[in-house]
Amino acid sequence: MTAATPLTGDALVVLWHDLECGGYDIDLPLWRELASAARGPVLDVGAGTGRVSVDLARHGVDVTALDLDPVLLAALRERRGGIPTVAADASAYALPDRPPFHLVLVPMQTLQLLPGRAARAGFLASTRAVLAPGGTVAIALADAMDAYDEEHTEPPLPDMRELGGVVYASRPVRVRDLGDRLAIDRIRETVDGAGRRAVVANTVVLHRVTPDELAAEAREHGYEPLPHRAIPQTDEYVGSTVVVLRG
Repeated sequence: MTAATPLTGDALVVLWHDLECGGYDIDLPLWRELASAARGPVLDVGAGTGRVSVDLARHGVDVTALDLDPVLLAALRERRGGIPTVAADASAYALPDRPPFHLVLVPMQTLQLLPGRAARAGFLASTRAVLAPGGTVAIALADAMDAYDEEHTEPPLPDMRELGGVVYASRPVRVRDLGDRLAIDRIRETVDGAGRRAVVANTVVLHRVTPDELAAEAREHGYEPLPHRAIPQTDEYVGSTVVVLRG
């Protein structure tokens, strides 16, 4: 019998994304609440494979998914047909053929992947152009250093999955404070059916911005900041503050 071999290419990209992001669900009630209050279509920015978009669609929301990675969006379409997808950079996008959105969601620190204030300004301007008058923008922000306090001194446990006889594990090993940025270092490991182990390093860089700083930046683009919302910390994930803006 041939030993199971790990996934490669696009399938592996999707697996790592799902493994590291797909299990997060504590924010979903807030997005459902905001979508229910919206009076028109919703745009999910940084949609990935559809963690939020698919959940909203299941609850009857007219949602469009935007992400930079077309591989992840292809996986989303396979999982939930009928969700429109747009492959675009969140710092500079236009949707001329879409109706105005009444709610734009930016979950899970997606905005902090953008490289600094100029890129955030591009996002705010692009979003202003696709937002219906009086529409809402909700942006989750977090500081990964908050996960390491007196009660949380050890890295979280690895995310693990067995698929087709191969074990995949993604393990956060450290968070590096780079001043205006944070680098989250992970080790991605696979063990195949013959017991062979492969290890690859992965780093995600998040750009720091406080909720009040983002609210001030948004005012420059004509948004009205509303009271922040909170997503609590769990044993596996850092908590978030959600900046809410009215267009």
